[in-house]
This record gives sequence, C-alpha cells and structure tokens, in this order.
Amino acid sequence: MNQRKSINLLRGRRASRTRAKIFGMAERPRVCFFRSNRYNYAQAIDDERGHTVVAASYRNADRAKDTKKTEQGKELGRLLAEQMLTLGLRRAVLDRRGYTYHGRIKAFAEGLREGGIQI
Repeated sequence: MNQRKSINLLRGRRASRTRAKIFGMAERPRVCFFRSNRYNYAQAIDDERGHTVVAASYRNADRAKDTKKTEQGKELGRLLAEQMLTLGLRRAVLDRRGYTYHGRIKAFAEGLREGGIQI
C-alpha cells in the first residue's frame, strides 16, 4: 500500500472513532470542516434530523486566491459563525474529521470562537 493511501486510511479510522463520540443536535449542531488542497468547506449538521443547517465555503470568495489557507480557515470560521448566529445557534460541537488540531483546523475553530460560537 502506498503512503498516501495509508495516510488516508488512518485518517478515516480516526474520523470514525471521533464521529462515534460526537453527535449534533438542533440546539448544538456538529460543525464539520473539510479541507481540500485548494479550498476549505464547513457545515453545521443536525444529526437528529440528518440535515445540514448552515453551510459555507471559501470557494466563491473574491479574495480566495490572495489569502493563505490558514487565513481562509479563520475567515471561514467567522463567516459560518455569522450565519449560525442569524439562526440563533450559539453553541456547536467541532468535528475535525480525523485531522490534527493545527493549521487550518485550529484557525477555523478560532474564527468560530471570535464570531461568538461556543465550542
């Protein structure tokens, strides 16, 4: 098995372990963060109903090519927090999907906290 495949396999195992312990509800949704090589995506999910409450991405932003990816993560956290606050959601559970808590993930969480969301 090549190295990239084994890294993804191990990340998938970590994600499933974490996912078994995290559950989002209507008043405290699960905030799921996905990072690709190019963009960052995030969504708040109500697991009781199985619906995405709010979704945001940095893909359509005008300044997406001008900023670094960690800065994009922080800005995305602020954007998602703003959308969640308009719906009256003040608390959330962070699902980092098997990624380590540094870089873009950490910047995203800090952006959520700066935006007024309690994690």
